[in-house]
Parts: sequence; structure tokens; C-alpha cells
Amino acid sequence: MVEHLVLFKLKPEATTAQKDAMMAGLRELRQQIPGIVDLTVGTNFSDRNQGFEVGLVVRFEDRAALDVYLPHAAHRGCVDTHVRPIMADVIVVDYEIG
Repeated sequence: MVEHLVLFKLKPEATTAQKDAMMAGLRELRQQIPGIVDLTVGTNFSDRNQGFEVGLVVRFEDRAALDVYLPHAAHRGCVDTHVRPIMADVIVVDYEIG
């Protein structure tokens, strides 16, 4: 299995409605893209967040499933519509789990 971790730093002008739409759009990907085992997204409450406000964790069956996810039309559409307009920075970590 593969764990895909994404941390989002959002623009200061991002509204609550935009943040909610972003997280809702990301949650919907679980039903839209094959190979996703689990998907969670939420708002960071840690004071050690260095400005990264939203976290996304997607667990995939394998690397091939991650390779399908990245260019998938549903993923690209969510990123273009809900993420990029309010994203200031992002960190992505992918690793295999046993």
C-alpha cells in the first residue's frame, strides 16, 4: 500500500466557504477514483503547523493506483476548481506501507 500525505497552506483571503468546498471536493475523490483504500481530510488544530492549515491523507492499493489518481480527471478537476485558487503552498509525501 501507499500513503499519500498532502499539507496545504492556504491564502489569507481564503474564505470558510472556499475551504469547506475544497475539503468536500477532496472527500468525494474516494468514490470517484479506483484504487483508493481510504481518504481523510481535515483542518489542522496543532499550533506547530507552520501555516499549513489543511491535511489530506490518501491510502492507495499500490503505486499503480497513485499513478492513476494523479492525472485522473476527477482529481485534476478538484485541484483546478477548489484547491489552486486558495492554495499558497503545498507539501507532498508519498511512501509505501507494509
